Amino acid sequence: MTRKRGVSRIEPGDRQPRIAGGGGGAEGAVSPPVFRSRSGRLRGHGGPGYGGRMRLEAVREDLSNYRTADPAEAGYVTRMLELSRASSACERSHFTPGHFTASAFVLSPDKREVILIHHKKLGIWVQPGGHVEATDAGLLSAARREVAEEVGLGELDLLPSESSLFDVDIHTIPARKAEPAHEHFDVRFAFVARTRDFERTEEVADVRWVPLGDVGEITNDVSVLRAVQKLQALLG
Repeated sequence: MTRKRGVSRIEPGDRQPRIAGGGGGAEGAVSPPVFRSRSGRLRGHGGPGYGGRMRLEAVREDLSNYRTADPAEAGYVTRMLELSRASSACERSHFTPGHFTASAFVLSPDKREVILIHHKKLGIWVQPGGHVEATDAGLLSAARREVAEEVGLGELDLLPSESSLFDVDIHTIPARKAEPAHEHFDVRFAFVARTRDFERTEEVADVRWVPLGDVGEITNDVSVLRAVQKLQALLG
């Protein structure tokens, strides 16, 4: 997909570390801006690797504040916090044990349906999502970008909840070509789309809006079904 150039969007959930001595008020601390250059690369203050450190600090904070009553999810959070100590944890080349990914459960404007894609490689119906790119300001921005690239929905509002994170999951990706088997440490967000008009892009095999109560008829993916149950409970 062709990506727009210009200023990188900083999401509310894509917090940036505070830098001392910046003259930003009584505490002398400010959050430095991060911009996307014409080459498409992330640039900002802090030198090489700043973008990665920024993302991982935000991930650690979000995970530390995330609360779940599900034992499996609680275990995922513990493992994700351990992974976040690796400086390359957001890079798709980090295979041991794996790397962070970002995905999104997007509701229709009336909140009765969720958009699912038929994954080309895995051959199953799941939510839009994928790898984190160097130009992503954070995992929330990565999730938004993936939705735009895969189903053409660009205007999304975060579904109000106690945390910006909606769900977490860890799943195994089988070996293929030059990539060994590894795990995706998937951080999920929930959005409400402002339109039903999606686009099936070349990145996916198929796309459809699925009534929340019918998701179990087209997929048996445990993590998708768990997230849909969460949506139904949240929406009442």
